Amino acid sequence: MKKTIILLFSAVVILCALVGCGNKQVNVKNSMVYRPLGNTGLEVSEISIGCAAFEEMDSAQSRALMDVVLDSGMNYIDIYDPSPKTRSNIGYALQGRRDKMIIQGHIGCWWNGDSYERTRNVEKAKKGFEDLLERLGTDHIEVGMIHIVDNPGEWDTLMNSPFIEYVKQLKAEGKIQHIGVSSHNAICALQAAKSGLVEVIMFSINPAFDRLGADKSVWDPSAFESMLPGIDPLRVELYDYCTQHHIAITNMKTFGGGGAKLLSADRSPLHTALTVEQCIAYVLAKPCVATAICGASNIDELLADLKYLHATEAEKDYNSVLNSLNGAQVGSGDCTYCNHCAPCPQGIQIAKVNELLDKAEAAKAAGKDVPGEVKAAYEKLEHHASECTHCGSCVTRCPFSVNVPNRMDKAKEIFGK
Repeated sequence: MKKTIILLFSAVVILCALVGCGNKQVNVKNSMVYRPLGNTGLEVSEISIGCAAFEEMDSAQSRALMDVVLDSGMNYIDIYDPSPKTRSNIGYALQGRRDKMIIQGHIGCWWNGDSYERTRNVEKAKKGFEDLLERLGTDHIEVGMIHIVDNPGEWDTLMNSPFIEYVKQLKAEGKIQHIGVSSHNAICALQAAKSGLVEVIMFSINPAFDRLGADKSVWDPSAFESMLPGIDPLRVELYDYCTQHHIAITNMKTFGGGGAKLLSADRSPLHTALTVEQCIAYVLAKPCVATAICGASNIDELLADLKYLHATEAEKDYNSVLNSLNGAQVGSGDCTYCNHCAPCPQGIQIAKVNELLDKAEAAKAAGKDVPGEVKAAYEKLEHHASECTHCGSCVTRCPFSVNVPNRMDKAKEIFGK
């Protein structure tokens, strides 16, 4: 009898650990989805955590937050903040379980004693990075991020600088396993992607930022007064290039940046509110995105983010919001190659097929033959339009009301398969 009671008590303890007291700590680990981090060989949770919350907490609170993070199945964290408190709290929170977390740390940020600085000075960058390793209690991080390249002219300068040589040295020494770059500018991010140096790009994707022209800054509130009707073509090119070349995007500003602006109709540049589930679904719809970094500031916010894992397709559907926005391309039937139609059950890269079809139709409309390079690009695709079964799953996800099955039929007619 006593043994039975002990066993029952143990079962209750385990159950409490899984569900948490007051239903506050729901175990969602079995629901977490993992995605390849590009070609790095790493598998990362599709939802991950930022570092901002750890600045506001004490060490015990930090440990408790990390408990929920790890119990949920999250295995990726971004650490850009050089604040000693932030880094020390994360180090304490990961003590004894460093192997459970893939760390994305930034190179080129340091603490000057009073505040954070972005720097390209090698000595400062070195002090900042060594401080990161020391406070985390580790001898390496998985992804070393070149910290914030937002000036289009900066990338070319960086590529031939002592700073980049230092980054390469860190990789050669095993202190970072993979090189990445963080940027809010599509021009810079595309330059980095095409450089052959980076394997991971931390970029800011959300329905508002995607509608800013490449010449606009996400930091300029006035830029949102003249948003594009659809996704900026350069961003489309970036997403497509990263997908084709297996360069991972780890997404920041999932909810629109500080204050989670997209979740409030009053503060959102879109003048309408999206839900947490819609914002995360929008980001993860892009095949190049490995993880959506969520800046939860406490356990309650983290649990709210994790509700995405159990959300219905209707709760994740952001199309209703996007279709309500004004703009010539919204609901027009024109493909913007945004990849929100993915994944196709047949493996067809629908956005790429549509892009090549547009080029072929433009040539024919001008009385010319389909360019050879367009035909060659189509031939190289692993799956072709002829494999479309007209299941319609892509149509339900398209925010621009594109008749995808019809487009696949046209592609088959023009390209022959």
